[in-house]
Amino acid sequence: QVQLVESGGGLVQAGGSLRLSCVVSATISNFDVMGWYRQAPGKQRELVASITRVGIINYADSVKGRFTISRDNAKNTVYLQMNSLKPEDTAVFYCNAKRTFLNAWGQGTTVTVSS
Repeated sequence: QVQLVESGGGLVQAGGSLRLSCVVSATISNFDVMGWYRQAPGKQRELVASITRVGIINYADSVKGRFTISRDNAKNTVYLQMNSLKPEDTAVFYCNAKRTFLNAWGQGTTVTVSS
């Protein structure tokens, strides 16, 4: 059973920054894709950023230029650096790990951006 534990969420003013971390209980280099998703109140969960095993990175248009996904394979940790935060970024952020026959999620960490 793979476990993902997110941390780093909190309350921040608009324009501020946060760094989310996702510690995985397995070797992350064995996953095809690691990603960050978010779910705002009353909305569907959406992809924020993802990074493949070979380092291909994808961002949602709404966060391009503001968020950066990265990983530290030695620490089995994936990060999401979030800069220039906006109130519309307020959501629960989830870490995700995918490989064949496995799609694992963390419990989420809440990010609240005040105006």
